[in-house]
Amino acid sequence: MKAAIYSTYGSPEVIDIKDIEQPTIKEQDRVLIRVHSASVNTLDYLYRKGYLPTRMDNGLTKPKSPILGIDVAGTIEAIGENVCKFKVGDHVFGSCFGSHSEYVAPRVNSLSHMPKNITFEEAAAIPCAAQTALQALRDVAQVKQGQRVLIYGASGGVGHFAVQLANYFGAEVTAVCSTSNLNWVKELGAQYVIDYTREDFTDNGNKYDLILDAVGKRTFFSCLHSLTEKGLYITEHLFFPKYHPFQLMIGSLIGRKKAKIHFTKPNERDLDFLRGLVEEEKLRPVIEKCYPLEQIVKAHQHIESGRTKGKIVLRVK
Repeated sequence: MKAAIYSTYGSPEVIDIKDIEQPTIKEQDRVLIRVHSASVNTLDYLYRKGYLPTRMDNGLTKPKSPILGIDVAGTIEAIGENVCKFKVGDHVFGSCFGSHSEYVAPRVNSLSHMPKNITFEEAAAIPCAAQTALQALRDVAQVKQGQRVLIYGASGGVGHFAVQLANYFGAEVTAVCSTSNLNWVKELGAQYVIDYTREDFTDNGNKYDLILDAVGKRTFFSCLHSLTEKGLYITEHLFFPKYHPFQLMIGSLIGRKKAKIHFTKPNERDLDFLRGLVEEEKLRPVIEKCYPLEQIVKAHQHIESGRTKGKIVLRVK
């Protein structure tokens, strides 16, 4: 099968398309998926570049797992003996390492049936980013009706799902993004929009119950005076250079305001929930561009530029 392989850390050009052995089902709680589409996430380029925290997980000098990809949408071609939820021929989507290849063999506890009203490309855009937004808003922040929520980086992969989900939970949503994305982010459900190229939201005097930094470009201290007395700041991006862990530790001791790091935990329950929202047309993925697997270098260059509108997706089959 064809797969996008990187045997060393570095620029997008270290990725090459190679023929490798197709995976098989070695554990009975796994399925074999023929990959139709897989998205490209920020985590993919962090692993490819070899940021220190990712090297601790994937090898200090060279990658132990040389196939990138954490989202998948495809068709089941074989199932393990213990698999009851799926059958051969089912269309599925979910979280799966190594999805930038023609076949993968994930465990079923990170998969769900694909929503009936979207394409494989759209389904592949959902798992990581939408679960990140969902868990940050629902589980960590426990967002409630009427709370004021600000999403920084609202036009990105996580951000555009966060805007829709915060609106679904009944929050008053302020979306921060660039000029060209203001209108479509408002169409997703944001009541207010702020153009970060013209205004710093921390200077307008407004206070929020939750500030979700979906792109890792702000710090807790910079947002401190924009939080309500019991306000919460959440960041997802532990690996970014602009992120300073000590600010969270010290910041959480200041008054009753708190800061938290959120690490996404993929699971079928949340995927089932998101599938329901998509089928009810209460949530939709936005895809900026689809690249064929053979153009994965261009896809990485695109996502690393930081100028994305929604998600970048690979079309594998």
